[in-house]
Amino acid sequence: MNKLIFLAIALLSLSPNAVLAADADAAQMAKNLCAGCHGPQGVSTNELWPNLAGQKAGYTAAQLRAYRDGTRTDPNMNGLSMTLTDELIEDLAAYYANIE
Repeated sequence: MNKLIFLAIALLSLSPNAVLAADADAAQMAKNLCAGCHGPQGVSTNELWPNLAGQKAGYTAAQLRAYRDGTRTDPNMNGLSMTLTDELIEDLAAYYANIE
């Protein structure tokens, strides 16, 4: 079976409730972990911390992975990113990308 067809079937098999649960988990994680510095809606009030709302998901995910693996350094972000799995990074990145 073609890999793309298999992927499409797998994605279509996800229930809407599973997708909504993932979104809710990302929103809760963002509120608990990110909002203190980046604002409750991903808009920072401090010039030192970037806005996350509307940022491209791929960029946000790459930066979180860079903090996690130590190729980008920040005392706060390196520690926080160590707690994130690849799945959580993708979910957070998608969550912020969808905020305008």
